[in-house]
Amino acid sequence: MKSRKTPSKLICHVNPKSPISEAYRTLRTNIQFVGGPKKIHLLMITSAVPGEGKTTTVTNLAIVMAQAGKRVVVVDGDLRKPAIHRIFRLPNHVGLTSLLRQEVQLSDAVQNIPLIGFDVVPSGPVPPNPTELLSTETMRELLERLKDQYDIVLLDTPPILPVTDSQVLAAYVDGVLLVLQSGKVLIEQAKKAKALLDHVGANVIGSVLNNKKVDRDSYYDYSHD
Repeated sequence: MKSRKTPSKLICHVNPKSPISEAYRTLRTNIQFVGGPKKIHLLMITSAVPGEGKTTTVTNLAIVMAQAGKRVVVVDGDLRKPAIHRIFRLPNHVGLTSLLRQEVQLSDAVQNIPLIGFDVVPSGPVPPNPTELLSTETMRELLERLKDQYDIVLLDTPPILPVTDSQVLAAYVDGVLLVLQSGKVLIEQAKKAKALLDHVGANVIGSVLNNKKVDRDSYYDYSHD
């Protein structure tokens, strides 16, 4: 039997007073103001290479945005190695691929995370042709529909360098957040990922540096104020 405990990756839910949670709240604030008068409603999160923590960033960013009272939906656009459904222990027989094939209605694919307060559209069954599905007008229209229903749509996508899916999706969103893991990604890989996004006209609003060692003494503890 699977455990019903909240996954430890959801640090902003498990330990909202941690320095990491505070860093995600800072990221939330920065995103809210980065667009100026033109707010970011469709935000794509990707990385240069696999294993840099993009999905962890997506889920924790969703948590802090929901905590701020935002209507949030997370869409698993990684149709090659989807992970959102595993993190939240959700069924994945219906999801984004089902919507793109027009097999179900949107309401059939949206799942709510009640204890945390946002919605999820999982990937659905992994297709043989991810890039072709994601590059359709149906995908663009779906994101626009979600944009009308939510304050923020967070789109988790595959890494930039191995496949072209994220480059396709970058044209559909208001902004792109590039997740980079300290000590894992090479400088040249990060530069190439940024160049590929620039090539398709992506609005790269910033990057998140994961796994950077920080002196604990550099944090001030507000918990006793």
